[in-house]
Amino acid sequence: MKHLVTGGAGFLGAALCRSLASDGVAVRSLDNLARGRAERLDGVSGLEQISGDVRRYADVQGALEGVSVVWHLAAINGTRNFYERPDEVLEVGLKGSLNIVDAALEAGVKRLIMFSSSEVYQRAETLPTPEEVALVVPEPSNPRYSYGGGKIASELIALHMGHFRGLDVVIVRPHNVYGPDMGEDHVIPELTMRLVRASREQGRAEVTLEIEGAGTETRAFCHIDDALRGLRLIAAQGVAGEIYHLGTDEEVRISDLAESIGESLGLKVRLAASPRRRGSTQRRCPDIAKLKGLGYVPSVSLQKGLGDVVKWYAERVAGGPNGQV
Repeated sequence: MKHLVTGGAGFLGAALCRSLASDGVAVRSLDNLARGRAERLDGVSGLEQISGDVRRYADVQGALEGVSVVWHLAAINGTRNFYERPDEVLEVGLKGSLNIVDAALEAGVKRLIMFSSSEVYQRAETLPTPEEVALVVPEPSNPRYSYGGGKIASELIALHMGHFRGLDVVIVRPHNVYGPDMGEDHVIPELTMRLVRASREQGRAEVTLEIEGAGTETRAFCHIDDALRGLRLIAAQGVAGEIYHLGTDEEVRISDLAESIGESLGLKVRLAASPRRRGSTQRRCPDIAKLKGLGYVPSVSLQKGLGDVVKWYAERVAGGPNGQV
């Protein structure tokens, strides 16, 4: 069976392409390379790369020829983009999902794995949060919710247009998947690069770093290796019409994350609070019991997985080729 990965040149998409290809699966990637990078897919055996945009139906239709399974990851993520590019975020999210579902039905695709996001949860009252809690867009005028609102709509499109009309649909809600080369618009690389720069500017091993809020905000971080193991289980055993969290239930304060990154860099970190952006979520942590029911056991703790990621950004992005902090 041939698999199509939309957004296949992105961080998670490329890792998924590599994982599928290593299992002997015929893989095709669809990406317009606006944010993805083709070199992420260098050396992937048997991979077919197609340049195209999920917003164009003809591109999606052509990419689905001969495909049995679709992994729909294509999106514009990164918190900064939600605030600065809400029109594009929504356009890719909504047009892309509509095109994927319509073209998949037309092509006779067997299974669609639709990637949603932890951003569908803005004010979850239950922590860790199960998949069944209510999804709310608390303030439609706030551009922050362009992504989360678009993902909620994409779930509805996949379930009530795709699944209702006979397409085997499974929804995945990833929670803060991290790893080397994940881009710069996420909290771990952003903190890493800012700490490296602060160390240079301040000229000492103890640095002061301004962060959004007071650092009491929490997230649960999932290493890319655990994410790929979870995705394999969802693909093989996930029940059609169901929603699965992908992540860990290790809730971490951002202040503790910053200090851990500092330790990996050999720095002592003093945090200075600043105002939170309107709409920023205070706490987020998934209940992963449903995925554990398929045999999922996350094995890479944040303490174990963080070092290589921090090193990658310090050396290749922030610190130059020699990685000098």
